Amino acid sequence: MTRADGHAFVTGGGSGIGLAIAKALVDAKWQVTIASRNTERLRAAAGAIKGCHVQSMDVTNPNMVQSAMRAAAATCGPIQLLVNNAGGVASARFEKTTLQTWRQALDLNLMGVVHCVQAVLPDMKALGRGRIVNIASTAGLVGYRYVSAYVAAKHAVVGLTKALALEFAKSGITVNAVCPGYTDTDVIASAVETISKASNRSAGDALATFTAANPQGRLVRPDEIAAAVVWLASEEAAAVNGIALPIAGGEVA
Repeated sequence: MTRADGHAFVTGGGSGIGLAIAKALVDAKWQVTIASRNTERLRAAAGAIKGCHVQSMDVTNPNMVQSAMRAAAATCGPIQLLVNNAGGVASARFEKTTLQTWRQALDLNLMGVVHCVQAVLPDMKALGRGRIVNIASTAGLVGYRYVSAYVAAKHAVVGLTKALALEFAKSGITVNAVCPGYTDTDVIASAVETISKASNRSAGDALATFTAANPQGRLVRPDEIAAAVVWLASEEAAAVNGIALPIAGGEVA
C-alpha cells in the first residue's frame, strides 16, 4: 500500500496532528492532499511540506466534501488512504451544553467522518484496496467531565470504525481508529493559557492538569500519532482491521 504513487487525503491537515500526519506520509512516499476549512493554515502547511497538495473543504458540508475529493482525485489519482482527522471540542458542564453545541459536535466529529468515507468509498471499492484511519481520541474509549458532546461523538466514531471494518472486510479496505490522549498541540497550549489565567496558576501547574492523565507524565507528541497512521496504512498492517489504538502512555488499556 505504501508506494510513491499512492494518494493519501488528510482532513484537518493544516496544523497539529493532521500536519504531523501529512509530513510523515510525504516522508513515506505518499502523494498527500491536506484539507481544511482554514485557508490560511493550508497555505502555511503547503509551504512547510514540499510536494503536498491542498484542498479547501468543510467536512460538515457533504456537497463540498464530494467536490473537493473529486478535485483531489483528478489531480493525484484515486484516494487510497483517507485520514479523518478534522474535529473539535467545546467544554461545558452537561447542563450548560446547548443543543447547538451538541449538533456542532456531532456534525464535525462524527458526520464529517461519514461524509468523507461516503466520498472515497466508490474509488476504493473499484480499486479493490484502501485504508481508512479515523483519528478519534481516548474520549472515544472512556469518559471525561465537561466534554459530554465530544465524548459521545468520539465514541460514535469508534463504533462506526468497528462497523465499517466488518462491512468492508472482504473488499480489500481496512478501517481503523487511532485514539490519542492529550497531545502537544496549539489546542492544549491554548487550554493551558486559559486555565492559568482563570485560576491564577503557573503555566506549569496548568499543564499538569493534562499531563497527570498520562502515566508517563507527559503530553503525546504529534509525530507519535503520525507514526501509527503510517503503519496502519502499510502493507504490513493489512490484517489490522477494526481496532481503536490508544496512544496515551498507558492511560487507556
